Amino acid sequence: MFDKILIANRGEIALRVIRAAREMGIQTVAVHSTADADAMHVRMADESVCIGPNAGADSYLSIPAIIAACEVTGAQAIHPGYGFLSENANFVQIVEDHGLTFIGPTAEHIRVMGDKITAIDTMKALGVPCVPGSGGGVPDLETAQKLGAEIGYPVIVKATAGGGGRGMKVAQTAADMASAFQTARSESKAAFGNDEVYIEKYLTTPRHIEIQVFGDGKGKAVHLGERDCSLQRRHQKVFEEAPGPCITPEERAAIGKTCADAVAKINYASAGTIEFLYENGEFYFIEMNTRLQVEHPVTEAIFGVDLVREQIRVAEGLPLSFGQDELEINGHAIEVRINAEKLPNFSPCPGKITAFHAPGGLGVRMDSALYDGYSIPPYYDSLIGKLIVHGRDRAEALSRLNRALGELIVDGIDTTIPLFHALLQEEDIHSGNYNIHWLEHWLETKFG
Repeated sequence: MFDKILIANRGEIALRVIRAAREMGIQTVAVHSTADADAMHVRMADESVCIGPNAGADSYLSIPAIIAACEVTGAQAIHPGYGFLSENANFVQIVEDHGLTFIGPTAEHIRVMGDKITAIDTMKALGVPCVPGSGGGVPDLETAQKLGAEIGYPVIVKATAGGGGRGMKVAQTAADMASAFQTARSESKAAFGNDEVYIEKYLTTPRHIEIQVFGDGKGKAVHLGERDCSLQRRHQKVFEEAPGPCITPEERAAIGKTCADAVAKINYASAGTIEFLYENGEFYFIEMNTRLQVEHPVTEAIFGVDLVREQIRVAEGLPLSFGQDELEINGHAIEVRINAEKLPNFSPCPGKITAFHAPGGLGVRMDSALYDGYSIPPYYDSLIGKLIVHGRDRAEALSRLNRALGELIVDGIDTTIPLFHALLQEEDIHSGNYNIHWLEHWLETKFG
């Protein structure tokens, strides 16, 4: 059993891990940059270590500094949270080489799923449905044009090392392919140092559905249903819910079993999320995230489980604390991401918090590292909080979200709170009638 773990992250996710560890009687070490010396995760942890200057590249991404922090504090394991080093296979290998435990999957599983083409090939071999596509990297424009004609337009050109919407361009017709191919390659090279791209069929009105899986690393795995994350802007999620309003129990059981069986076959350990585009009753694999998701609280709400606690248990070598037959959905949950951003352009808005009040009451959870007087630094992601609500059904969850948003106070900066007030006035949100393009079309109509 671990006596002490280090959290290689910051903000609300660092607090989330600290809380789970504290309930398990495990001491925690917070690492921080100079900009985060007064951050809430530093205050909440049992110990803290400054690992570098303000920029993430010099602190939260500094592998030597994180390993050194473990050595000076005696931490036995590292929880990566999400982002930063959470899906860095090299980091995992270095952690293990130093006799420490990485609370997450193996370096090999992260490596395989981190390359989009290898991940697709792996999932195909495991029986997971995939989007029709090139099946590998596309070396030149001539090949791209040939594939576009074979697959059928529209198609999307994607960076193999991509993420966050970068290195992705749609070619609606054959005439668009040259521009889409060249732009995707150049963006990928600039963002990831790798200009390899692949091509897939572009679905016109899909939803983004993801399946939460959890493996014990010894051939056993379960699924915890799906989350609908279709409300996105520039491929960034803003509103997530579980279960998905368009998924039937039969579809859930079938795709969930397919995903659980797939990760069991490869002895996957810890939490993972298999993401799909869903259209006309069909699921198409797009990627697997080998880490805890930002939106994991909605799954926790409807299943009554602590996914972080389970990650720690599995890393300790313990079996899963629940079986598939014990996992039953209870009600409906919704999460909205509160960002320090100025609407309508969603430009970052760091600054000092002059007042903060978290909503409360039945079925309301606020994951945030904010406090009165805290100064949000300009060096990191703009996510400052997640508001999660749980109700007996979707209608109650939406009503509870509306009430909780009315109680939430974040003064001193601009945030995305007004976005969710406006969205809750839309009939499509209440009916669940939306897809991955809905929000961007709505924003264009609303703000021009």
